[in-house]
Amino acid sequence: MTDILTRYRRQWFVDAAAARRDALAGIVVALALIPEAIGFSIIAGVDPRVGLYASVAIAMTIALIGGRPGMISAATAAVAVLVGPLVKQHGVEYLFAATILMGLIQILAGLLRLDLLMQFVSRSVITGFVNALAILIFMAQWPQLTDVSWQSYAMVAAGLAIIYLFPRVTKAVPSPLVAILSLTAISLWLGLPVHSVGDMGKLPEGLPGFAVPHVPLTLDMLRIILPYSLTMAAVGLLESMLTAQIVDDMTDTDSDKKREAMGQGGANIVAALFGGMGGCAMIGQSVINVTSGGRGRFSTFVAGAFLLFLLAVLGPWVGQMPMPALVAVMLMVSIGTFSWNSILNLRRHPPTSSVVMLVTVIVVVVTRDLSMGVLAGVLLSGLFFAGKVQRMFAVERIEEEGRAVYRVTGQIFFASVDRFTRAFQLEDDASPVLIDVSGAHFWDISGVGALDKIVARLRRDGRPVEVVGYNRASADLIDRFALHDKTGVELGATPH
Repeated sequence: MTDILTRYRRQWFVDAAAARRDALAGIVVALALIPEAIGFSIIAGVDPRVGLYASVAIAMTIALIGGRPGMISAATAAVAVLVGPLVKQHGVEYLFAATILMGLIQILAGLLRLDLLMQFVSRSVITGFVNALAILIFMAQWPQLTDVSWQSYAMVAAGLAIIYLFPRVTKAVPSPLVAILSLTAISLWLGLPVHSVGDMGKLPEGLPGFAVPHVPLTLDMLRIILPYSLTMAAVGLLESMLTAQIVDDMTDTDSDKKREAMGQGGANIVAALFGGMGGCAMIGQSVINVTSGGRGRFSTFVAGAFLLFLLAVLGPWVGQMPMPALVAVMLMVSIGTFSWNSILNLRRHPPTSSVVMLVTVIVVVVTRDLSMGVLAGVLLSGLFFAGKVQRMFAVERIEEEGRAVYRVTGQIFFASVDRFTRAFQLEDDASPVLIDVSGAHFWDISGVGALDKIVARLRRDGRPVEVVGYNRASADLIDRFALHDKTGVELGATPH
Protein backbone atom coordinates (compact mmCIF):
# COMPACT_ATOMS: atom_id res chain seq x y z
CA MET A 1 0.00 0.00 0.00
CA THR A 2 2.87 2.34 0.83
CA ASP A 3 4.47 1.68 -2.56
CA ILE A 4 1.18 2.47 -4.32
CA LEU A 5 0.81 5.79 -2.47
CA THR A 6 4.45 6.69 -3.13
CA ARG A 7 4.06 5.97 -6.85
CA TYR A 8 0.81 7.98 -6.95
CA ARG A 9 2.51 10.99 -5.31
CA ARG A 10 5.35 10.81 -7.81
CA GLN A 11 2.82 10.88 -10.62
CA TRP A 12 1.80 14.30 -9.31
CA PHE A 13 5.08 15.97 -8.30
CA VAL A 14 8.45 14.52 -9.19
CA ASP A 15 10.19 17.81 -8.40
CA ALA A 16 9.64 21.56 -8.71
CA ALA A 17 10.91 21.68 -12.29
CA ALA A 18 8.53 18.91 -13.38
CA ALA A 19 5.62 20.67 -11.65
CA ARG A 20 6.42 23.89 -13.51
CA ARG A 21 6.56 22.05 -16.85
CA ASP A 22 3.27 20.32 -16.08
CA ALA A 23 1.62 23.63 -15.17
CA LEU A 24 2.74 25.39 -18.35
CA ALA A 25 1.76 22.41 -20.51
CA GLY A 26 -1.66 22.33 -18.84
CA ILE A 27 -2.20 26.01 -19.64
CA VAL A 28 -1.47 25.38 -23.32
CA VAL A 29 -3.92 22.48 -23.37
CA ALA A 30 -6.62 24.54 -21.66
CA LEU A 31 -6.38 27.23 -24.35
CA ALA A 32 -6.54 24.60 -27.10
CA LEU A 33 -9.55 22.90 -25.49
CA ILE A 34 -11.85 25.91 -25.79
CA PRO A 35 -12.59 25.91 -29.54
CA GLU A 36 -12.61 22.12 -29.58
CA ALA A 37 -15.22 21.89 -26.81
CA ILE A 38 -17.38 24.55 -28.44
CA GLY A 39 -17.20 22.76 -31.77
CA PHE A 40 -18.14 19.43 -30.20
CA SER A 41 -21.09 21.06 -28.46
CA ILE A 42 -22.34 22.29 -31.82
CA ILE A 43 -21.99 18.77 -33.25
CA ALA A 44 -24.03 17.36 -30.37
CA GLY A 45 -26.68 20.07 -30.70
CA VAL A 46 -26.21 21.51 -27.21
CA ASP A 47 -25.19 24.82 -25.67
CA PRO A 48 -21.39 25.48 -25.75
CA ARG A 49 -21.23 25.40 -21.97
CA VAL A 50 -22.22 21.69 -22.02
CA GLY A 51 -19.00 20.81 -23.86
CA LEU A 52 -16.87 23.29 -21.93
CA TYR A 53 -18.11 22.19 -18.49
CA ALA A 54 -17.61 18.57 -19.54
CA SER A 55 -13.99 19.29 -20.45
CA VAL A 56 -13.40 20.94 -17.08
CA ALA A 57 -14.98 18.12 -15.06
CA ILE A 58 -13.48 15.23 -17.04
CA ALA A 59 -9.94 16.64 -17.08
CA MET A 60 -9.89 17.42 -13.35
CA THR A 61 -11.49 14.11 -12.36
CA ILE A 62 -9.39 11.86 -14.58
CA ALA A 63 -6.25 13.53 -13.19
CA LEU A 64 -7.26 12.19 -9.77
CA ILE A 65 -8.49 8.69 -10.62
CA GLY A 66 -7.17 7.84 -14.10
CA GLY A 67 -4.47 5.31 -14.93
CA ARG A 68 -2.41 7.26 -17.51
CA PRO A 69 -0.60 10.32 -16.11
CA GLY A 70 -0.17 13.12 -18.62
CA MET A 71 -3.03 12.04 -20.88
CA ILE A 72 -5.77 14.59 -21.54
CA SER A 73 -9.44 13.61 -21.44
CA ALA A 74 -12.32 15.96 -22.19
CA ALA A 75 -15.41 16.31 -24.39
CA THR A 76 -14.68 14.70 -27.77
CA ALA A 77 -16.10 14.52 -31.26
CA ALA A 78 -16.16 10.71 -31.10
CA VAL A 79 -18.85 10.90 -28.40
CA ALA A 80 -20.53 14.10 -29.62
CA VAL A 81 -21.47 12.66 -33.00
CA LEU A 82 -23.36 9.83 -31.30
CA VAL A 83 -25.71 11.88 -29.12
CA GLY A 84 -27.20 14.33 -31.62
CA PRO A 85 -30.36 12.25 -32.24
CA LEU A 86 -30.88 11.73 -28.50
CA VAL A 87 -30.68 15.45 -27.77
CA LYS A 88 -32.92 16.33 -30.70
CA GLN A 89 -35.64 13.84 -29.78
CA HIS A 90 -35.58 13.88 -25.96
CA GLY A 91 -33.61 16.93 -24.79
CA VAL A 92 -30.37 17.61 -22.97
CA GLU A 93 -31.50 16.06 -19.66
CA TYR A 94 -31.63 12.65 -21.34
CA LEU A 95 -28.09 13.30 -22.55
CA PHE A 96 -26.96 13.80 -18.95
CA ALA A 97 -28.73 10.59 -17.87
CA ALA A 98 -27.18 8.65 -20.78
CA THR A 99 -23.74 9.98 -19.82
CA ILE A 100 -24.15 8.75 -16.22
CA LEU A 101 -25.11 5.30 -17.50
CA MET A 102 -22.17 5.46 -19.91
CA GLY A 103 -19.87 6.02 -16.94
CA LEU A 104 -21.35 3.11 -15.00
CA ILE A 105 -20.86 0.81 -18.02
CA GLN A 106 -17.23 1.90 -18.31
CA ILE A 107 -16.60 1.21 -14.63
CA LEU A 108 -18.09 -2.27 -15.11
CA ALA A 109 -15.91 -2.77 -18.19
CA GLY A 110 -12.86 -1.92 -16.12
CA LEU A 111 -13.84 -4.39 -13.41
CA LEU A 112 -14.33 -7.08 -16.09
CA ARG A 113 -10.87 -6.23 -17.54
CA LEU A 114 -12.23 -5.53 -21.02
CA ASP A 115 -9.15 -3.35 -21.45
CA LEU A 116 -7.29 -6.59 -22.17
CA LEU A 117 -9.04 -6.68 -25.56
CA MET A 118 -6.44 -4.11 -26.62
CA GLN A 119 -4.06 -7.07 -26.97
CA PHE A 120 -5.89 -7.92 -30.18
CA VAL A 121 -5.23 -4.52 -31.77
CA SER A 122 -2.17 -4.85 -33.98
CA ARG A 123 0.55 -2.26 -34.43
CA SER A 124 -0.65 -1.65 -37.99
CA VAL A 125 -4.13 -0.73 -36.70
CA ILE A 126 -2.66 1.65 -34.12
CA THR A 127 -0.51 3.31 -36.78
CA GLY A 128 -3.54 3.66 -39.04
CA PHE A 129 -5.56 5.09 -36.14
CA VAL A 130 -2.86 7.67 -35.43
CA ASN A 131 -2.48 8.68 -39.08
CA ALA A 132 -6.24 8.94 -39.58
CA LEU A 133 -6.57 11.10 -36.49
CA ALA A 134 -3.79 13.38 -37.74
CA ILE A 135 -5.66 13.78 -41.03
CA LEU A 136 -8.94 14.50 -39.23
CA ILE A 137 -7.25 17.12 -37.03
CA PHE A 138 -5.91 18.81 -40.17
CA MET A 139 -9.29 18.63 -41.90
CA ALA A 140 -10.97 20.15 -38.83
CA GLN A 141 -8.83 23.28 -39.29
CA TRP A 142 -9.83 23.68 -42.92
CA PRO A 143 -12.85 25.97 -42.26
CA GLN A 144 -10.47 28.39 -40.56
CA LEU A 145 -8.18 28.33 -43.59
CA THR A 146 -10.75 29.01 -46.32
CA ASP A 147 -12.39 32.32 -47.23
CA VAL A 148 -10.38 34.22 -44.61
CA SER A 149 -8.26 37.35 -44.75
CA TRP A 150 -4.61 37.32 -45.70
CA GLN A 151 -3.84 38.37 -42.13
CA SER A 152 -5.22 35.00 -40.95
CA TYR A 153 -2.78 33.12 -43.19
CA ALA A 154 0.06 35.35 -42.01
CA MET A 155 -0.80 34.66 -38.36
CA VAL A 156 -0.95 30.90 -38.93
CA ALA A 157 2.47 31.02 -40.62
CA ALA A 158 3.86 33.18 -37.81
CA GLY A 159 2.40 30.81 -35.22
CA LEU A 160 4.05 27.78 -36.84
CA ALA A 161 7.36 29.67 -37.05
CA ILE A 162 7.21 30.48 -33.32
CA ILE A 163 6.24 26.90 -32.41
CA TYR A 164 9.14 25.33 -34.29
CA LEU A 165 11.83 28.01 -33.86
CA PHE A 166 11.30 29.27 -30.29
CA PRO A 167 12.63 26.02 -28.71
CA ARG A 168 16.02 26.90 -30.25
CA VAL A 169 16.05 29.97 -28.00
CA THR A 170 14.74 28.32 -24.82
CA LYS A 171 12.64 25.36 -23.81
CA ALA A 172 11.74 26.82 -20.43
CA VAL A 173 8.34 27.93 -21.77
CA PRO A 174 6.30 25.77 -24.21
CA SER A 175 6.48 27.30 -27.67
CA PRO A 176 2.73 26.78 -28.36
CA LEU A 177 1.95 28.95 -25.31
CA VAL A 178 4.34 31.63 -26.59
CA ALA A 179 2.66 31.50 -30.00
CA ILE A 180 -0.86 31.84 -28.58
CA LEU A 181 0.00 34.73 -26.23
CA SER A 182 2.11 36.58 -28.83
CA LEU A 183 -0.45 36.35 -31.62
CA THR A 184 -3.30 37.27 -29.28
CA ALA A 185 -1.43 40.41 -28.19
CA ILE A 186 -0.63 41.38 -31.80
CA SER A 187 -4.22 40.76 -32.93
CA LEU A 188 -5.70 42.91 -30.15
CA TRP A 189 -3.09 45.67 -30.57
CA LEU A 190 -3.50 45.97 -34.33
CA GLY A 191 -7.21 45.09 -34.45
CA LEU A 192 -6.62 42.49 -37.18
CA PRO A 193 -9.65 41.20 -39.16
CA VAL A 194 -9.41 37.57 -38.07
CA HIS A 195 -11.88 35.15 -36.53
CA SER A 196 -11.86 34.86 -32.74
CA VAL A 197 -12.89 32.17 -30.29
CA GLY A 198 -16.00 34.18 -29.43
CA ASP A 199 -17.22 33.84 -33.02
CA MET A 200 -17.71 30.09 -32.50
CA GLY A 201 -20.27 30.51 -29.73
CA LYS A 202 -21.02 32.38 -26.54
CA LEU A 203 -18.76 31.41 -23.66
CA PRO A 204 -20.47 30.54 -20.36
CA GLU A 205 -20.26 32.84 -17.36
CA GLY A 206 -19.78 31.63 -13.80
CA LEU A 207 -19.20 28.18 -12.37
CA PRO A 208 -21.07 24.98 -13.28
CA GLY A 209 -23.63 23.79 -10.74
CA PHE A 210 -24.32 20.31 -9.39
CA ALA A 211 -27.62 18.83 -10.54
CA VAL A 212 -29.16 15.38 -10.98
CA PRO A 213 -30.71 14.90 -14.45
CA HIS A 214 -34.44 15.67 -14.50
CA VAL A 215 -35.69 12.51 -16.18
CA PRO A 216 -38.33 9.96 -15.17
CA LEU A 217 -36.83 6.90 -13.52
CA THR A 218 -38.71 4.37 -15.64
CA LEU A 219 -37.94 1.40 -17.86
CA ASP A 220 -39.01 3.44 -20.88
CA MET A 221 -36.35 6.04 -20.07
CA LEU A 222 -33.77 3.27 -19.68
CA ARG A 223 -34.73 1.73 -23.02
CA ILE A 224 -34.22 5.13 -24.65
CA ILE A 225 -30.78 5.89 -23.23
CA LEU A 226 -29.27 2.38 -23.03
CA PRO A 227 -28.32 2.05 -26.74
CA TYR A 228 -26.67 5.48 -26.67
CA SER A 229 -24.88 4.75 -23.39
CA LEU A 230 -23.50 1.42 -24.63
CA THR A 231 -22.22 2.98 -27.85
CA MET A 232 -20.70 5.99 -26.08
CA ALA A 233 -19.03 3.74 -23.49
CA ALA A 234 -17.54 1.46 -26.15
CA VAL A 235 -16.29 4.29 -28.37
CA GLY A 236 -14.96 6.24 -25.40
CA LEU A 237 -13.04 3.27 -24.02
CA LEU A 238 -11.66 2.33 -27.42
CA GLU A 239 -10.31 5.81 -28.09
CA SER A 240 -9.02 6.14 -24.52
CA MET A 241 -7.18 2.81 -24.59
CA LEU A 242 -5.61 3.56 -27.97
CA THR A 243 -4.59 7.04 -26.84
CA ALA A 244 -3.13 5.62 -23.62
CA GLN A 245 -1.04 3.20 -25.68
CA ILE A 246 0.21 6.05 -27.87
CA VAL A 247 1.15 8.17 -24.83
CA ASP A 248 2.87 5.10 -23.35
CA ASP A 249 5.00 4.90 -26.48
CA MET A 250 5.71 8.65 -26.56
CA THR A 251 6.84 8.79 -22.92
CA ASP A 252 8.39 5.30 -22.76
CA THR A 253 6.29 4.57 -19.66
CA ASP A 254 3.50 2.18 -18.80
CA SER A 255 -0.06 2.85 -17.66
CA ASP A 256 -2.78 1.07 -15.72
CA LYS A 257 -5.42 0.36 -18.38
CA LYS A 258 -7.91 -1.15 -15.91
CA ARG A 259 -7.73 1.93 -13.72
CA GLU A 260 -7.97 4.18 -16.76
CA ALA A 261 -11.15 2.44 -17.93
CA MET A 262 -12.75 2.85 -14.50
CA GLY A 263 -11.44 6.41 -14.24
CA GLN A 264 -13.05 7.32 -17.56
CA GLY A 265 -16.34 6.04 -16.18
CA GLY A 266 -16.03 8.07 -12.99
CA ALA A 267 -15.05 11.21 -14.92
CA ASN A 268 -18.08 10.93 -17.20
CA ILE A 269 -20.43 10.55 -14.23
CA VAL A 270 -18.98 13.70 -12.62
CA ALA A 271 -19.25 15.57 -15.93
CA ALA A 272 -22.95 14.71 -16.28
CA LEU A 273 -23.69 15.78 -12.70
CA PHE A 274 -22.16 19.20 -13.45
CA GLY A 275 -24.02 19.79 -16.70
CA GLY A 276 -21.53 18.29 -19.13
CA MET A 277 -21.64 15.79 -21.98
CA GLY A 278 -19.64 12.58 -22.21
CA GLY A 279 -16.04 12.43 -23.32
CA CYS A 280 -12.87 10.38 -23.42
CA ALA A 281 -9.13 10.71 -24.01
CA MET A 282 -8.04 13.16 -26.71
CA ILE A 283 -4.97 12.24 -28.71
CA GLY A 284 -4.53 15.76 -30.10
CA GLN A 285 -4.51 17.48 -26.72
CA SER A 286 -2.49 14.63 -25.22
CA VAL A 287 0.18 15.20 -27.88
CA ILE A 288 0.14 18.94 -27.10
CA ASN A 289 0.59 18.16 -23.41
CA VAL A 290 3.44 15.70 -23.89
CA THR A 291 5.31 17.80 -26.45
CA SER A 292 4.92 20.84 -24.16
CA GLY A 293 6.59 18.97 -21.31
CA GLY A 294 3.56 17.62 -19.46
CA ARG A 295 4.14 14.17 -17.98
CA GLY A 296 2.31 13.98 -14.66
CA ARG A 297 -1.23 14.12 -13.34
CA PHE A 298 -0.71 17.77 -12.44
CA SER A 299 -0.64 18.77 -16.11
CA THR A 300 -4.05 17.18 -16.71
CA PHE A 301 -5.49 18.78 -13.57
CA VAL A 302 -4.12 22.21 -14.52
CA ALA A 303 -5.69 21.87 -17.98
CA GLY A 304 -9.13 21.46 -16.41
CA ALA A 305 -8.62 23.96 -13.58
CA PHE A 306 -7.18 26.67 -15.84
CA LEU A 307 -9.99 26.15 -18.34
CA LEU A 308 -12.45 26.70 -15.49
CA PHE A 309 -10.54 29.87 -14.49
CA LEU A 310 -10.64 31.14 -18.05
CA LEU A 311 -14.40 30.59 -18.33
CA ALA A 312 -15.29 31.98 -14.90
CA VAL A 313 -12.92 34.95 -14.72
CA LEU A 314 -11.41 35.76 -18.11
CA GLY A 315 -14.32 34.87 -20.39
CA PRO A 316 -14.48 38.20 -22.29
CA TRP A 317 -10.73 38.14 -22.90
CA VAL A 318 -10.72 34.51 -23.97
CA GLY A 319 -13.44 35.28 -26.51
CA GLN A 320 -11.04 37.67 -28.25
CA MET A 321 -8.32 35.09 -28.70
CA PRO A 322 -7.61 34.77 -32.46
CA MET A 323 -8.47 31.45 -34.07
CA PRO A 324 -5.34 31.48 -36.33
CA ALA A 325 -3.20 31.10 -33.21
CA LEU A 326 -5.05 27.95 -32.20
CA VAL A 327 -5.09 26.70 -35.79
CA ALA A 328 -1.30 26.92 -35.81
CA VAL A 329 -1.13 24.82 -32.64
CA MET A 330 -3.50 22.19 -34.05
CA LEU A 331 -1.53 22.05 -37.32
CA MET A 332 1.56 21.37 -35.22
CA VAL A 333 -0.36 18.56 -33.51
CA SER A 334 -1.43 17.14 -36.87
CA ILE A 335 2.14 17.17 -38.21
CA GLY A 336 3.55 15.70 -35.00
CA THR A 337 0.87 13.02 -34.67
CA PHE A 338 1.20 11.60 -38.18
CA SER A 339 3.61 8.66 -38.39
CA TRP A 340 5.75 9.79 -41.30
CA ASN A 341 7.85 6.61 -41.13
CA SER A 342 4.73 4.65 -42.05
CA ILE A 343 4.98 6.04 -45.60
CA LEU A 344 8.48 4.62 -46.04
CA ASN A 345 7.42 1.41 -44.32
CA LEU A 346 4.78 0.76 -46.97
CA ARG A 347 7.55 -0.84 -49.03
CA ARG A 348 9.47 -2.36 -46.11
CA HIS A 349 6.66 -3.96 -44.15
CA PRO A 350 4.72 -7.04 -45.30
CA PRO A 351 1.94 -6.13 -47.76
CA THR A 352 -0.74 -7.35 -45.35
CA SER A 353 0.45 -4.96 -42.62
CA SER A 354 0.42 -2.03 -45.05
CA VAL A 355 -3.07 -2.94 -46.25
CA VAL A 356 -4.38 -3.05 -42.67
CA MET A 357 -2.88 0.37 -41.93
CA LEU A 358 -4.27 1.95 -45.12
CA VAL A 359 -7.74 0.44 -44.67
CA THR A 360 -7.88 1.76 -41.10
CA VAL A 361 -6.95 5.24 -42.31
CA ILE A 362 -9.42 5.23 -45.20
CA VAL A 363 -12.37 3.96 -43.14
CA VAL A 364 -11.77 6.50 -40.36
CA VAL A 365 -11.39 9.43 -42.75
CA VAL A 366 -14.41 8.48 -44.87
CA THR A 367 -16.77 7.68 -41.99
CA ARG A 368 -15.29 10.17 -39.49
CA ASP A 369 -15.79 7.33 -37.01
CA LEU A 370 -12.66 6.14 -35.21
CA SER A 371 -14.34 3.00 -33.88
CA MET A 372 -15.37 1.87 -37.38
CA GLY A 373 -11.83 2.26 -38.65
CA VAL A 374 -10.33 0.34 -35.76
CA LEU A 375 -12.96 -2.39 -36.11
CA ALA A 376 -12.20 -2.72 -39.83
CA GLY A 377 -8.47 -2.89 -39.12
CA VAL A 378 -8.84 -5.51 -36.37
CA LEU A 379 -11.10 -7.72 -38.53
CA LEU A 380 -8.72 -7.46 -41.47
CA SER A 381 -5.75 -8.25 -39.22
CA GLY A 382 -7.57 -11.34 -37.97
CA LEU A 383 -8.34 -12.52 -41.49
CA PHE A 384 -4.76 -12.01 -42.65
CA PHE A 385 -3.42 -13.79 -39.56
CA ALA A 386 -5.77 -16.73 -40.02
CA GLY A 387 -4.77 -16.95 -43.69
CA LYS A 388 -1.10 -16.92 -42.77
CA VAL A 389 -1.44 -19.58 -40.07
CA GLN A 390 -3.56 -21.89 -42.22
CA ARG A 391 -0.76 -22.01 -44.77
CA MET A 392 1.65 -23.22 -42.04
CA PHE A 393 0.38 -26.74 -42.58
CA ALA A 394 1.43 -29.89 -44.44
CA VAL A 395 0.47 -33.56 -44.85
CA GLU A 396 3.10 -36.06 -45.99
CA ARG A 397 2.12 -39.58 -47.19
CA ILE A 398 4.54 -42.50 -47.09
CA GLU A 399 4.24 -46.29 -47.29
CA GLU A 400 5.51 -48.08 -44.20
CA GLU A 401 5.18 -51.76 -43.25
CA GLY A 402 2.26 -52.35 -45.58
CA ARG A 403 0.21 -49.38 -44.47
CA ALA A 404 -0.27 -45.77 -45.58
CA VAL A 405 1.19 -43.31 -43.04
CA TYR A 406 0.05 -39.68 -43.11
CA ARG A 407 2.27 -37.32 -41.09
CA VAL A 408 0.42 -34.07 -40.30
CA THR A 409 2.31 -30.93 -39.26
CA GLY A 410 0.94 -27.45 -38.53
CA GLN A 411 -2.19 -25.84 -37.16
CA ILE A 412 -5.60 -27.44 -37.65
CA PHE A 413 -8.43 -24.93 -37.14
CA PHE A 414 -11.43 -23.52 -38.99
CA ALA A 415 -9.35 -21.82 -41.70
CA SER A 416 -7.22 -24.89 -42.51
CA VAL A 417 -9.76 -27.73 -42.33
CA ASP A 418 -10.52 -27.62 -46.05
CA ARG A 419 -6.85 -28.05 -46.99
CA PHE A 420 -6.51 -30.67 -44.24
CA THR A 421 -9.38 -32.73 -45.62
CA ARG A 422 -8.26 -32.44 -49.25
CA ALA A 423 -4.70 -33.48 -48.32
CA PHE A 424 -5.79 -37.10 -47.82
CA GLN A 425 -5.62 -38.46 -51.37
CA LEU A 426 -6.69 -42.06 -50.72
CA GLU A 427 -5.77 -44.94 -52.99
CA ASP A 428 -8.30 -47.59 -54.03
CA ASP A 429 -7.03 -50.36 -51.76
CA ALA A 430 -7.80 -51.74 -48.34
CA SER A 431 -4.41 -51.13 -46.69
CA PRO A 432 -4.49 -49.85 -43.11
CA VAL A 433 -4.02 -46.13 -42.48
CA LEU A 434 -1.98 -44.49 -39.70
CA ILE A 435 -2.48 -40.75 -39.14
CA ASP A 436 0.42 -39.29 -37.14
CA VAL A 437 -0.53 -35.87 -35.66
CA SER A 438 2.49 -35.50 -33.34
CA GLY A 439 3.56 -32.45 -35.33
CA ALA A 440 0.09 -30.89 -35.43
CA HIS A 441 -2.19 -29.01 -33.06
CA PHE A 442 -5.99 -29.07 -33.07
CA TRP A 443 -7.39 -25.69 -32.02
CA ASP A 444 -11.17 -25.91 -32.33
CA ILE A 445 -14.15 -28.15 -33.03
CA SER A 446 -13.80 -27.41 -36.75
CA GLY A 447 -10.46 -29.24 -36.72
CA VAL A 448 -11.95 -32.08 -34.68
CA GLY A 449 -14.85 -32.32 -37.11
CA ALA A 450 -12.48 -32.52 -40.08
CA LEU A 451 -10.61 -35.42 -38.46
CA ASP A 452 -13.93 -37.14 -37.75
CA LYS A 453 -14.85 -36.78 -41.41
CA ILE A 454 -11.60 -38.32 -42.60
CA VAL A 455 -11.77 -41.26 -40.16
CA ALA A 456 -15.43 -41.93 -41.00
CA ARG A 457 -14.70 -41.95 -44.74
CA LEU A 458 -11.82 -44.39 -44.34
CA ARG A 459 -13.83 -46.78 -42.18
CA ARG A 460 -16.74 -46.57 -44.55
CA ASP A 461 -14.36 -47.83 -47.24
CA GLY A 462 -13.40 -50.74 -44.99
CA ARG A 463 -9.90 -49.48 -44.13
CA PRO A 464 -8.52 -49.83 -40.55
CA VAL A 465 -7.51 -46.43 -39.10
CA GLU A 466 -5.28 -45.40 -36.21
CA VAL A 467 -4.63 -41.82 -35.08
CA VAL A 468 -1.56 -41.30 -32.89
CA GLY A 469 0.55 -38.51 -31.44
CA TYR A 470 -1.94 -36.05 -29.99
CA ASN A 471 -0.37 -33.42 -27.75
CA ARG A 472 -2.10 -32.87 -24.42
CA ALA A 473 -4.27 -29.91 -25.48
CA SER A 474 -5.36 -31.63 -28.69
CA ALA A 475 -6.07 -34.85 -26.81
CA ASP A 476 -8.36 -33.03 -24.38
CA LEU A 477 -10.24 -31.46 -27.28
CA ILE A 478 -10.57 -34.79 -29.11
CA ASP A 479 -11.78 -36.58 -25.97
CA ARG A 480 -14.50 -34.00 -25.44
CA PHE A 481 -15.79 -33.46 -28.96
CA ALA A 482 -14.66 -36.20 -31.37
CA LEU A 483 -17.10 -38.80 -32.69
CA HIS A 484 -14.44 -41.38 -33.61
CA ASP A 485 -12.43 -43.39 -31.06
CA LYS A 486 -10.98 -41.36 -28.21
CA THR A 487 -7.32 -40.87 -27.45
CA GLY A 488 -7.17 -42.90 -24.26
CA VAL A 489 -5.63 -41.91 -20.96
CA GLU A 490 -2.00 -41.86 -22.04
CA LEU A 491 -0.79 -38.89 -24.04
CA GLY A 492 -0.48 -39.82 -27.69
CA ALA A 493 -1.96 -43.28 -27.21
CA THR A 494 -3.53 -45.03 -30.16
CA PRO A 495 -7.32 -45.52 -30.20
CA HIS A 496 -8.86 -48.70 -28.76
